[in-house]
Amino acid sequence: MQEKGVQSDDHPGPNSSEPDQTNKNDAYADRRGVVLKYLERKHGRVRDFYQKHKTTLQYIFWGILLAGWLAMVISACVLNFHRALLLFVITVAAIFFVVWDHFIPKYEHQIDGLLSPGREFLDSHWFWLKWVIWSSLILGVGFWLIFDTAKLGQRQLVSFGGLIVYIILLFLFSKHPTKVCWRPVFWGIGLQFLLGLLILRTGPGRWAFQWLGNKIETFLEYTDAGASFVFGENYTDHFFAFKVLPMVVFFGAVMSVLYYLGLMQWIIRKVGWLMLVTVGSSPIESVVAACNVFFGYTESPLQVRPYLPHLTRSEFHAIMTTGFATIAANVFGTYVSLGISPAHLLTASVMSVPASLAVAKLFWPETETPKISLKNAMKMGMSDSRNILEAASQGASASISLVANITVILIAFLALSSFANAALSWFGSMFDYPQLSFEMICSYIFMPFSFMMGVDWQDSFMVGKLIGYKTFFNELVAYGRLSKLVNLRKEAGPKFVNGVQQYMSGAFARLGVPPVNSEVPWLFQSSAVSPSP
Repeated sequence: MQEKGVQSDDHPGPNSSEPDQTNKNDAYADRRGVVLKYLERKHGRVRDFYQKHKTTLQYIFWGILLAGWLAMVISACVLNFHRALLLFVITVAAIFFVVWDHFIPKYEHQIDGLLSPGREFLDSHWFWLKWVIWSSLILGVGFWLIFDTAKLGQRQLVSFGGLIVYIILLFLFSKHPTKVCWRPVFWGIGLQFLLGLLILRTGPGRWAFQWLGNKIETFLEYTDAGASFVFGENYTDHFFAFKVLPMVVFFGAVMSVLYYLGLMQWIIRKVGWLMLVTVGSSPIESVVAACNVFFGYTESPLQVRPYLPHLTRSEFHAIMTTGFATIAANVFGTYVSLGISPAHLLTASVMSVPASLAVAKLFWPETETPKISLKNAMKMGMSDSRNILEAASQGASASISLVANITVILIAFLALSSFANAALSWFGSMFDYPQLSFEMICSYIFMPFSFMMGVDWQDSFMVGKLIGYKTFFNELVAYGRLSKLVNLRKEAGPKFVNGVQQYMSGAFARLGVPPVNSEVPWLFQSSAVSPSP
């Protein structure tokens, strides 16, 4: 009989299972090692296969995505083409430019070789060909004026004569009138003429810009979702503060996202290249002019900030001129919400790009050698945002200063306008003429300019007032006054400002007549980033 507490040899103790557990762990580790080696070999073979056929696999992947996208677009167009028109336009434009970017750099030398015989023929016969071309253009413009005048009346001749007067005035006050290069002048005015003819006189062009303007207006209405959530359902009771200004925030966020995705830089390069090969402006002028269509006149030069200290004086002047000539996208919605036609605003901004370069090069011709090459000018910075949500947040936050700037400017300058009118009325009452006002003075000063733009004589005084507001105060003040005239015309019927005048007042106010208060911040910023232009 064994003693208590002493285990029998026939019954193993609790530690006897440790060797079995160890054996199991060793077997599991061996199997795991075999599996890992097998997976490693397979991974290596897959990696080698991918590296060997990387290009082919990428083509297959993008081909499948493209086929799926095209199938979706075709199906949408078959179901309802009118509803899918925007999707169709975006797809066609994207395919065209992607194919262009892919084939042009790859076959640039072959294309240059195909075009070289034609270039050599033009160079050898250019002496008499240029006279034929200029004669044809002059005759074409002459015949067009004759037929257009016969169809629409003599008012078209007034605006054409006004264009000639403006060119003569710019030439007389030019910095170097004997050194004017006329190619940018004629090409800029010619492109503006062709764009105007396409947009305003052809059915497809007019329909396309009207359609695009309606889409922009619809897009801007999505701001109401955020405004109603923050300010309540009655946010429209304070229309400008809670309806108009939130559009600036929304547009700022959208533009920042597009810049993060690289789409803005891509579009700007295309528009800049078009200005370069047609107008003949320098690379840096062309890129900044394209930037001004999408950004403000203070933000656009920052896209090429490293090259600003190397600008010539003519390039610096051209950058300023194009900045004041276009309507930035971040305030585009503000003008639309005031009742201005988005199609007219879009037309004015697009047509003003080549015209502003023509004006700049006529008033301050290039007398130095530009230092910035095309390759450097096309190098635009990328967004510093780490993801798309951060880009949207930064764009919205960056618009705070713009919203505050718009608010305080309107408060200050509307108050100044009221005070100026009261002071002038008091002064006029001394001579039994209490109706003297700032608007009346501006109407007489700027009436000749508005008349030369083609405005009817009886309405040129009213348009002169708007130009005066834009010049001495701010474009927002001018557009605010214009919106009142448009609303009165729609409600009561009188023709205060017709469609042409509405467009011309906006276009001329942006072209060559910068507001006094807008020049100051631009010059301060330019001095900071380019101390010695």
